[in-house]
Amino acid sequence: MSLGILLAVLGAAFLHAGWNALIKTGGDKQTGMLMLTLGHAAIGAVGVALRPLPAPEVWPWLIGSGLIHMAYQLFLAYAYEHGDLSRVYPIARGTAPLIVTLVGAVVLADTVSVTEYIGIFVLGLGIMAMARGVFSSGESRRMLPFALGAAVATAGYSLVDGSGARLSGDAVAYVGWLLILSAVFYVPVILALRGRRVLRATPRGWGLGLAASAASYTAYAVVVWAMTQAPIALVTALRETSILFAVLIGWVLFGEPMGRGKLVAAGLVVSGVILTRL
Repeated sequence: MSLGILLAVLGAAFLHAGWNALIKTGGDKQTGMLMLTLGHAAIGAVGVALRPLPAPEVWPWLIGSGLIHMAYQLFLAYAYEHGDLSRVYPIARGTAPLIVTLVGAVVLADTVSVTEYIGIFVLGLGIMAMARGVFSSGESRRMLPFALGAAVATAGYSLVDGSGARLSGDAVAYVGWLLILSAVFYVPVILALRGRRVLRATPRGWGLGLAASAASYTAYAVVVWAMTQAPIALVTALRETSILFAVLIGWVLFGEPMGRGKLVAAGLVVSGVILTRL
């Protein structure tokens, strides 16, 4: 991997942690997520404007993924309402590859290597240590089910999109329609849950949400490009440094507590993820 690609992937990892920080820093987390979702839909509409419609057999995958993305957005925003960025992000981001690896080994008949088994063990230790910190530090325990729900949703759409995009044969159109559908599903659900007040965002709130959508899309595009230039395993492992970026952002910008236990747990999560991706 060249230095340029290395820096690009690290930048994408920072952007991924950054858009989560933008959602966390807003007043109403679901309002911020709504702004992000609408921004995604606008980007998706541009992406599909000049492309043919997906084949009929692709739509069940798109609809399923859109529903899972809706759940992910709800869970993640709720988690940030109750927990720190430096606590929620590692749990949500670290648990997902653990689930994907285990489910892939059972459902997809993928071969799990010794290194991946070690990674699963290390990941499990890190996630348990990070979750234990919620109880020992006096933080709100309500964030745990939401963070874990976001992780399950992440694992779900990762498995669905992998199959759906391959069936589609047009990754750009697939992602574009996915972004549109996630907005189609998320907007009425959040309006039903929160009412019209979720639309009452300040100009700053709109700005944060739209900036988050741009950062999210850019991070994804950079990673996809990097995978065409360097080994996929190296790119996917390197992008998990976003966990460390999120921990640092939470500590430096938000003044979140940063004890030795949280640092060790974050290090274990990152190490475990990297081992499962190599």
